[in-house]
Amino acid sequence: MDSTLQKKPDCESEGSPSGASDAAAGNEAEFGLIELMFFAYRDFVGDADHLLENFGLGRAHHRVLHFVNRRPGLTIAELLDILKITKQSLNRVLKDLLDQNYVVAFPGENDRRQRRLFPTPRGESLAFEVVRLQSKRFARIFAQLPEAARAGAREFLLAMVDPDEREKVAALIASDGPKRVLG
Repeated sequence: MDSTLQKKPDCESEGSPSGASDAAAGNEAEFGLIELMFFAYRDFVGDADHLLENFGLGRAHHRVLHFVNRRPGLTIAELLDILKITKQSLNRVLKDLLDQNYVVAFPGENDRRQRRLFPTPRGESLAFEVVRLQSKRFARIFAQLPEAARAGAREFLLAMVDPDEREKVAALIASDGPKRVLG
């Protein structure tokens, strides 16, 4: 054997990320699912990316604009908790959205230091245009699948959320936000 070749790590070693033997736990690498998740996410967010490029915005802007539009009056702290990012990461993106008139910030009613975020009509329009694109993708996909696929997809995606966040995410997506009939 060529001494320059590295031995592949043994999947049944104590060096596995979980610290347990993968084979003993009955787990095998899910390369197919992992790669499908990558490609599905790439194409799903790619629809939004292409549209947002026309406005000089990117994926981070989309995430902020989406949640501000869905929950007008959202505080900075609530947004940070939803996105699981630092204040420093949010600052540049939020500044862009404020400067370009997609979002406005007002002081909180009880705590003037608190900032509440609202979409402007321009921001709302762009957020709904992205939702329209992504909803069309879902419609095309679900039209090809059995009726139960939608419920299965929701169940699968919610199960992918970390267990300690699942209840919060379920409540967040169940709460009402601005709705618009998509044409």
